[in-house]
Amino acid sequence: MTTQHYENFPVASILLPRRLRQPIGLIYAFARQADDFADEGDMEPAQRLELLNGFHAELDRIKAGKTPETPLFQNLVPVIAQYHLPLDAFYDLLDAFSQDVVKSRYASFGEVMDYCRRSANPVGRLMLHLYGATDRRNLAYSDAICSSLQLINFLQDVAIDYRKDRIYLPQDEMEKYKITEAQIASGDTGGLWSMFMQMQIERTRKLLQAGAPLGKILPGRIGLEMRMIIMGGESILRKLHKSRGDMFKQRPVLKASDWAYMLYRSVRAK
Repeated sequence: MTTQHYENFPVASILLPRRLRQPIGLIYAFARQADDFADEGDMEPAQRLELLNGFHAELDRIKAGKTPETPLFQNLVPVIAQYHLPLDAFYDLLDAFSQDVVKSRYASFGEVMDYCRRSANPVGRLMLHLYGATDRRNLAYSDAICSSLQLINFLQDVAIDYRKDRIYLPQDEMEKYKITEAQIASGDTGGLWSMFMQMQIERTRKLLQAGAPLGKILPGRIGLEMRMIIMGGESILRKLHKSRGDMFKQRPVLKASDWAYMLYRSVRAK
């Protein structure tokens, strides 16, 4: 499934210990398929919610100690049991994906962060359970990293999201900087757009840096993977800054040279 979707950040990569690739792959498959229910194809909202409700019902079966009906969830059962994965994290992801079906604008940054809390942070928390590193400090670092990565995706995908009739940029901040939906629709970076985007970029960078110590706390290849993810986020933010927030003409992507530099920096950072 990972080959069907462009990702800026490594998912179950070869950097991870082999024993974790299968459980991480299952978690990713759950999240990716549920996200597709909310995003892909030409289904009506009611159909999308019905599919997401089907995933919800499968989680309910696991919670009740019953056997799920689909292979994905049947495969998840032993992983959830072995690593004591919290079902609330899976429920939160489904809640966020369902919200994508019915909500397309966010009044404030607080609303955006509440979405990140359910759309991104659960993935990091599940990873920490797999790593056996779920103390309060690590969870806080992980939440900062995951929320920042979600914000980075929003910033680089403004045009893509708008084509889906979604704007994750806070409406009150858009109003403050006199940014209109028509401006986004036309890819217009005039007026205060650059200032607006630089504010978004800097805030996101600070959040990413707040979680960065986790990359040195986690041991071995797991820590290396985390540092690579953090470096990936920093690289995208740097590209956004360089373009003055013009993702319309210069959507930032990571090239082979970026990955090589990220790996070099990640190895040396330990």
